Parts: sequence; C-alpha cells; structure tokens
Amino acid sequence: MKSNHLSTVVLLALLAGGCANIPSVGPDYHQPNVSAPTQWSALAGGETNAVVPATAWWKNFNDPELDSLIERAANSNLDLKIAQARVREARAHYRMTSADFWPTVDAAGSYSHVRAPEHLPVLGAMHLPSYEDDVHLAGFDATWEIDVFGGKRRATESAKAQVAAAQVGEREVLVTLLGEVARNYVEARGYQRRLEIARDNIRAQEQSLAIVQNRFTNGLTSDLDVQQASTVLATTRAVVPVLETALAASIHQLGVLLGQTPEALENELAAVAPIPAAPPGVPVGLPSELLLRRPDVALAERQLAAATANIGVAKADLFPKFFLTGIAGFEGASADDWFKSGSRFWSVGPAVQWRIFDAGRIRANVKVQTARQEQALANYENTALIAFEDVENAMTAYAKEQIRRQQLEAAVKSSKESLRLANQLYANGLSNFINVLDAERSLYQTQDALVQSDQTVTTDVIALYKSLGGGWETLGRQPQIAQAKTEKLSSRYEP
Repeated sequence: MKSNHLSTVVLLALLAGGCANIPSVGPDYHQPNVSAPTQWSALAGGETNAVVPATAWWKNFNDPELDSLIERAANSNLDLKIAQARVREARAHYRMTSADFWPTVDAAGSYSHVRAPEHLPVLGAMHLPSYEDDVHLAGFDATWEIDVFGGKRRATESAKAQVAAAQVGEREVLVTLLGEVARNYVEARGYQRRLEIARDNIRAQEQSLAIVQNRFTNGLTSDLDVQQASTVLATTRAVVPVLETALAASIHQLGVLLGQTPEALENELAAVAPIPAAPPGVPVGLPSELLLRRPDVALAERQLAAATANIGVAKADLFPKFFLTGIAGFEGASADDWFKSGSRFWSVGPAVQWRIFDAGRIRANVKVQTARQEQALANYENTALIAFEDVENAMTAYAKEQIRRQQLEAAVKSSKESLRLANQLYANGLSNFINVLDAERSLYQTQDALVQSDQTVTTDVIALYKSLGGGWETLGRQPQIAQAKTEKLSSRYEP
C-alpha cells in the first residue's frame, strides 16, 4: 500500500514538472496586422520621409529655457510619478501571479487544556473516569496546485503583458508631458509678443488722439474725429487685460506641469523672449514605422495581449484542479514530547477539485473575457488609425499655417504702408481722419494675427512631434531598464 501511495505522489510530481509542455487552454496570442499607408499624403510643409531620430526634438528649437523646462518636468511632474507608480504596481502584481506556481507552506502551533466528561458514550460503556490533559501542537501544512491546464500560465502571461502596458503607459504620459510643456511655453511667449504689439499700437494711437485733439482745439477738425480716435484707443486697451490673463494662465500651467505651485515660474518667465522658431525640416519617417514608435499603440497592443490571456484564465476553471497536500508536525502533552518519535505525525497525498455546478457562472465569465478581448482588438485597430490621422492632420495644419503666415507677412507690410499714406494725406488735408483710424485698426489686427500665426506654426510642429510619438527615447531610459528586469523575472518564475 505504501508503494502505491508513493507511486501516486511521484506521478503527480512528475506531472507538475512537465505541465509546462502541455498546451494551455484558451487562445494563443498573435499580434494582429494593421494595414498602414505606404506614404504620407501631406508632405508640403518641409517634412521628409527620413527616419525619425531618437533624439530630444525640443532641442531643434534652440531655446535653452525650453530645454530647462522639459528636463525639470521630466523629473518632477506628478502625472509622470503616478505612471511610474503604476509600473511598480504592475511589477509587484506580476511577482504575485508568478508565485502561484510554487507551493504554499503554513506553520502553526497551539496549546489547549482538555477535559473529557464522564458521560461520553465510549467512556461510559467502558466505565472509565473522565480525564484532563494538556495538548501541545506544532506543525506545517503545504498545498501545491498543479497547473495542468495552464490557467496559472495564462494568468502570468496576462500579468507580464500588464507590466509592459504600464511601461508604455509611462512613455505615453511622458510624450504628452513633453508636448504640453512645449506648447504652453510657446503660448506664453506668443502672449508676451502680442502684448508688446498691443502696447506699441496703444502708444501710436495715443499720439494720434493727441494730434486730433490739438486740431480740434484749433478748430481744424470736428469732435467726431476725437471721439472716433478715443474709441479705437479704448478698444485696443481693452485687449491688454485679456492677453495678460492668458499669459498668466500659460505660466501657471507650466508651474503645475513641473510639479510646482502655479506662480513658481512667474519671475523666471517675466522677461520677454521671442517665440521659438520652427526648424526648417521635420523628418517624419514612414507610416509603418509609426506603429513601432507611438506609445499609445504599444499600450493598446499589450492590453490586447493581456485580454487574450485572460480568456485562458477563465477557461481553466472549466477543468478539474489537481493538488498535492501535506501536513507534518508534533503533538504531545508537553513541548518536551515533540522530540519523541511517538509525537510525530505526517500525511501527504493528492486531491482533486472540480466544480460540477455553478449555474453557468464559469461559461459566462469566459464570454465576458472574450468580449473584452474583442473590445481590446477593436481599440488597438482604432488607436492605430487615430495615430495615422494625428500625423496627417498635424502635417496638413503645419503646411497650411506656413502659407497663411506668408500672406499675413504681406498684409502687415501693406498695412504699414497704408497707415503711412493715410497719415500723410490727412496731414495735408486731402483725406478724412477715418482713413487714418481704419489703417491703424488694420495694422494692429494684421500684426496681432501674424504673431498668432508664428505661434501656431511652432505649436503645429510640436503637435507633429507629439503625433510621431517621440521624445521618450532620450528621457525615458528607465522604462527600457524595467523591461529588461521584467524579462529576467519572467525567466525566473515561469515554469
């Protein structure tokens, strides 16, 4: 009999060691193919199909202040810290899941004082008196579930995919952060430049008002010209508080992006500086390369892999579970008795558990996980399409805004000449003052629009860099190290 028991235990142990070669239930994951365009359709703004370099794209603007803000944000942004904590959480969960491959061993000890009554059926029939005694117990019990059908292997596969998803999620947060810091910085410089133009026009309009008031005092013009000049001046002055509010909001947003209080950068950015100029050319690579570079696409792909593995986890519950269980310890009237041969006890043997009725709960869970996998697949395909759309839209916007800026440059030049001629004609009494006011309004509007276009061209380049998914290669070294650590853990814990 002992030989039969031993054979059973050995058989199950061999089964446990070889179950890694048994196919796991559920579908095996294969990365789906997403059709990508062969070429970009909108290469009209200086973009090229050259390979996107794994460099810090913000350095192409040659602005040391922007470089400093980017570096500080990458070190202190709170959203990025949250994403990094998610990576640590995913790694810890992976270790928890991998630990399920090993047996669990519990240690226990107890003491009790026992008294048996006289009127127990056995004692009464034998006419034995009651007794009292101490019981000291110490021992170990172990349970080992053998992963015959691969439910644990699928769970580990899912957890490993979640680690990778958390890592590329961190990269996605970093890419977004880089774009937001650059965009807010460019907007702040744009508002500063617009304020300069507004104040320059206010000074010019104040001079015009002084001239027309003097002419009115001397009886050379009517009060209508004075009122019209005052209206134009007041309208321009009213723009200043709006621009100052927008400038403060951009600086406050930069402070928060750097993990600081909103007003922390007010003194640092108080000095007026030009809007960073866009680089002459932007390498965008080929559409097929985009899927390898965009973190949001990689995140969706890893989520799909995890969802596929979870189907196998759910299906494994349809099959029986096999265990090896054992217990060993010492029991005696005192702790001194533990070391006597008669106080030792042990047992070891296999166990099987199979849920034969649960009102369809397991099969419903399989359908739940299958539906989630279908959602993840559609999300991956949609994310890839959105990535292509983002790049196409960014390139189109960049190209069209450059054309608009050229037209605005011509408009500013014409407006300056119109104002010069209007002032000359008015001074010689050959034109009404309304022509001067119209020329002043036109000049201010075109100058302000040109500054906004300069800002938009640069922000369009930033949006293009962001849509290409770059930047994390330089600042995001830690996720790559984490990936290497995960692969090492995988080889250590997987069966």
